[in-house]
Amino acid sequence: MASTGLQLLGLLLAVMGWVGGALVCAAPLWRVSAFAGGEIVIAQVLWEGLWMTCLSQSTGQIQCKTYDSTLALPISAQVSRTLSVLSLLFCLFALLLGVAGAKCTKCLGEGAYSSKARLARVAGALFFFSGLLYLIPICWTAYAVVRDFYDPKVAAPLKRELGPALYLGWGAGVLLLVGGALLNAGSSPPGVRATPTFGGGGRSNPLPVVVEEKEYV
Repeated sequence: MASTGLQLLGLLLAVMGWVGGALVCAAPLWRVSAFAGGEIVIAQVLWEGLWMTCLSQSTGQIQCKTYDSTLALPISAQVSRTLSVLSLLFCLFALLLGVAGAKCTKCLGEGAYSSKARLARVAGALFFFSGLLYLIPICWTAYAVVRDFYDPKVAAPLKRELGPALYLGWGAGVLLLVGGALLNAGSSPPGVRATPTFGGGGRSNPLPVVVEEKEYV
């Protein structure tokens, strides 16, 4: 059925967005050092992420270090961590509901079509909400990077550029939004016939025929 294919496509896109979001969350490539100012130094490049910073040297050596204290981080970094982790946890819960509510699975037994459709619609809504939640730290970080880059009060060595993880994060968020919407759209409950059926021939008679009896004197 077309709705089953739509449901599976939405679930597949949502899972791809979830996996991509997890990789982006762990990657230290949210912000990279910008070559701004009169002097251009390419001997080393600084990468910054939610959990660690990495220093890449021209010799090919990379040194990474996790942040010493979470409380010492800026408020934006702490909120980004929280929202990203919550989004990934919601995706995991939505995946379990989506698999249980999929039309091609038998987790709830035979005949539980209404319950499965309800679970699948809840899973689609959770995936959509997780995509919105995941895009908040991505857009917030991008805005902060662009704002500091064009701020003349920020010193050139402190300026950063958009890292490749932010672009991948936007893609993962869009996959979650589209996947959740398709999963919700393909999980409609079984339809009910609009017109009753009379007789054994399978023909539908929308209106009963009324026969008037006349009295003869």
